[in-house]
Amino acid sequence: MIYQGKAVTVKPLEDGIVELNFDLEGESVNKFDRGTVEELGAAAAALKADSSIKGMIVTSGKGVFIVGADITEFTDMFKMPEEEIAAWCLKSNEAFCAIEDLPFPTVTAINGLALGGGLEMCLATDFRVMSSKAQVGLPEVKLGLFPGFGGTVRMPRVIGVDNAVEWIAAGGQHKAIKALNDGVVDAVVEPDKLREAALALLQQCLDEKIDYKAKRQEKLEPLKLAPMENMMAFQSCTGMVMQQAGRNFPAPVAAVQAMQAHAGMNRDKALEVEAKGFAKIAKTSAASSLVGLFLNDQALKKTASKWEKQAKPIQQAAVLGAGIMGGGIAFQSASKGTPIIMKDIADKALDLGMSEATKLLAKRVSRGKMDAGTMGKVLSSIRPTLNYGDFENVGIVVEAVVENTKIKQSVLAEVEQKAKEGTILASNTSTISITKLAEALKNPENFVGMHFFNPVHMMPLVEVIRGEKSSDEAIATTVAYAKKMGKTPVVVNDCPGFLVNRVLFPYFGGFSMMLRDGADFQKIDKVMEKFGWPMGPAYLMDVVGIDTGVHAAEVMAEGFPERMKHDYKDASEVMFENDRYGQKNGVGYYKYETDKKGKPKKVVDQTTYELIKPHVGAPKDFEDQEVIDRLMIPMCLELVRCLEENIVSSVADADMSLIMGIGFPPFRGGALKYIDSIGVKNFVELCDKYSDLGAMYEPTAKLREMAANGESFYQ
Repeated sequence: MIYQGKAVTVKPLEDGIVELNFDLEGESVNKFDRGTVEELGAAAAALKADSSIKGMIVTSGKGVFIVGADITEFTDMFKMPEEEIAAWCLKSNEAFCAIEDLPFPTVTAINGLALGGGLEMCLATDFRVMSSKAQVGLPEVKLGLFPGFGGTVRMPRVIGVDNAVEWIAAGGQHKAIKALNDGVVDAVVEPDKLREAALALLQQCLDEKIDYKAKRQEKLEPLKLAPMENMMAFQSCTGMVMQQAGRNFPAPVAAVQAMQAHAGMNRDKALEVEAKGFAKIAKTSAASSLVGLFLNDQALKKTASKWEKQAKPIQQAAVLGAGIMGGGIAFQSASKGTPIIMKDIADKALDLGMSEATKLLAKRVSRGKMDAGTMGKVLSSIRPTLNYGDFENVGIVVEAVVENTKIKQSVLAEVEQKAKEGTILASNTSTISITKLAEALKNPENFVGMHFFNPVHMMPLVEVIRGEKSSDEAIATTVAYAKKMGKTPVVVNDCPGFLVNRVLFPYFGGFSMMLRDGADFQKIDKVMEKFGWPMGPAYLMDVVGIDTGVHAAEVMAEGFPERMKHDYKDASEVMFENDRYGQKNGVGYYKYETDKKGKPKKVVDQTTYELIKPHVGAPKDFEDQEVIDRLMIPMCLELVRCLEENIVSSVADADMSLIMGIGFPPFRGGALKYIDSIGVKNFVELCDKYSDLGAMYEPTAKLREMAANGESFYQ
């Protein structure tokens, strides 16, 4: 053995060939934590000192190659000054450069995922052979960063400026054929031929059939572009990236600017530029929030996995109610491998549900994500029916009928009698108490809420709601089924609106009060979209459905009258009373016309102003920050209350639910992260500034205590 570490080993093979192998002890995947980087440097020193070595292959002892850097180390590191972060990058790069500078040819065999630092390691070797089943990429921009282990330096020198900008600024994860066509790897072979192909390529270098030194030299020198050509290439790329990324995600543009800045430098000078740029972007709020989101997502997955261990396996599911929602649930279940029965009381409804599932599947086929044969198999695993005859083998039934307590209770009581003993019943209600619905059941312990968000196939979140009598087994089985459907389940406790809708409606309440006080709904929409929401509150209400929103607001007002009941005529109520329901009937706050692609396009409708005029104050132009404050404070405070009341069990669950359920701006990290970014003390002072607006703006006693103690949600 030439070198033996906990993550890296180097052993001799034969004829002067050695193998450097990544196999991180005690972990299921390889990653570049600080220990691995240090071992790589030590291994490189041992390799350089052994004059008998003629060549090296780099392999992985796990099913992946290397998944990237250890993100858990980032949060502490990013608290350091920029100079120290840059110094860390340069110190880490010494190991990669030491591998690149070895006095013999090197070939990496990429057997599985090679992402971020994993791909940067591959780029440090002379050649790369990739399994046809592997995937590679530089996804750092999705964490608000850009590559810091030499990726911005080596990638443009290996594949050219345009391709490098695409790979780095878009942050995609690519299949083998894309990697080969773009020049990121030199060969693609079937998995069982990978090692043999890597050794064969290495032998060609040793036989001087391939000039590995010339290939290596290109990575050590400036880009071979004339100054004017260099400027034009990067300027056109910068404009395109800026347009696609937007101002709230600075990392992609910063990556392109770093590549342009060091294009005329040799490797070592270029790495210094990369390190300084990485350090600067690492200190942005976007990086802090997006790294936090990644860690929160990992925490959610870990929690869901714990529930899965207690779950009953679901081989057959059923959905009651075959409308758009029922069809979406059926599509999602069947497309992820769980056959589903779709039950309704009318043929017309079943036709609608099957039509929805067929439309979604056809769209996947048209985009090349599924072939026609697979589409046929998925459709055949959705069985429409008017009766309960096939329910004897159903493990879980999702009720998705009209949002009415009595109707839901009747349907649930009926299916409980028809289904086998122990079948889990789950209601896809968005507001009605699970404990209340359970009153109609003989076995309430088998009943939970399973709140999907619309459209089902696009929204990742599923709220799994625990009623007062819901059993752990029922929760666990529903969580496991949601995960099998490709969704991210979050377990919450029962209350009006559960978690997401309970938190959303104070936001709508802030919007409503601003209209009452003379604000323009279009101005509010523009400000909140600039803040980072995918759509402003008026547009969002139109998309949700104003009739749905008004009904939900009534439920919330009944549940939390001190905060959510109002004593004025709400603009959405005016829309509802005038049959303006939003996109579903073509007119709400806005009017909707069909664009060239057949999608609804919003246009301004002056009638809206005429209808609400008798119920609002004189027009008033509010500052952008006041608009933000008056809408965000009620939302943030309600999430704080949910956390304190144990409606949601963790800060991670709380913030991720808003991001996945209603599109909270991801670069802000969630509502609790947003409070932290302001500072809890400053946030409480901001609440007090608006105290005359009522209880929605009143901080909890515990939040005031946190402010006094200098605490934060993300310690």
